[in-house]
Amino acid sequence: MRIFQHANYPFMQWRRRAYIITGVMLLAGFAAMIMNATNRYGSWLNYGVDFKGGTVVQLEFNQPVQADQLRAAAEAAGRTGWEITNFGSPREFVIRMEAFSGSSEQVVQQTLASRFPPTSYRIVRTEAVGPKVGNELQFRALVAILLSLMVTMVYLWVRFEWRFGLAAIAATMHDILITLGLLALMGSEISLGTVAAFLTIVGYSLNDTIVVFDRIREDLAKPRHGKTYMELLNQAINETLPRTVLTASGTLATLVSLAVLGGPVIRDFAVVLILGIFIGTFSSIFVASPVLYFIESKWPHKPPTRQQAAPSQSGRPRARTAV
Repeated sequence: MRIFQHANYPFMQWRRRAYIITGVMLLAGFAAMIMNATNRYGSWLNYGVDFKGGTVVQLEFNQPVQADQLRAAAEAAGRTGWEITNFGSPREFVIRMEAFSGSSEQVVQQTLASRFPPTSYRIVRTEAVGPKVGNELQFRALVAILLSLMVTMVYLWVRFEWRFGLAAIAATMHDILITLGLLALMGSEISLGTVAAFLTIVGYSLNDTIVVFDRIREDLAKPRHGKTYMELLNQAINETLPRTVLTASGTLATLVSLAVLGGPVIRDFAVVLILGIFIGTFSSIFVASPVLYFIESKWPHKPPTRQQAAPSQSGRPRARTAV
């Protein structure tokens, strides 16, 4: 990435523009969540069967079939919101759908009757996920994300100091909230796979932020040569810019391939990660370091001005010297 070999972009001077972009995206996301809760889904997000409850039906066909054939049969019967995934062999599939008042097995048979005769497959198992279990999964997913943030905060506190840890957590929360807002705008379904994608986003964003913070710490340990704290932050961002761009580009290339070629099963997971990579890269440049600058301006370092040396061999106390 020779084009960034001598990068000197004024990222810190652009932070107010980034604040405006972040504010607009947050407001749009919150507005979408409110609309979802009042009109579309009855909740802030479009929760899938894993969270709001439903039914899981496992099928085994006599001959290998394609998942797209099952989805086409479901769409022809007007069954929207069904999640159909391959389960092991090409002859086994799992259907996740909303709960019905009648028999779920009859609903599946009626839906597939137009393309698959009842003798061409058998129903292996049927499981119901109640709303109580869905609420418990929501709670555990939230706990998993919060615990990951707490452990990260402790790690950064030990590795660096509390200012860096607080700034990294603020950038990570920014990534989560913006991604949730975009998913609310798109009406994407939230499943356990989405939670896994969020945890991946948290790890990626923090890794990128830590790289920048590590360079900031190295630059702070060197002679400043008259540079201000803001200039040192901007210098660190530019020095790590080639690594940031290369990592994001390589990851995005893989995720775009998954989204395009991976099929409907993996597409939602890949889309969430693509959004997270864009937002995480943005936050590592325009959120983490500006937040660190704000914290430093409010609570600056206060190193001791004098150091008491140990007594000399002659018994006389040494003179105090300024640090």
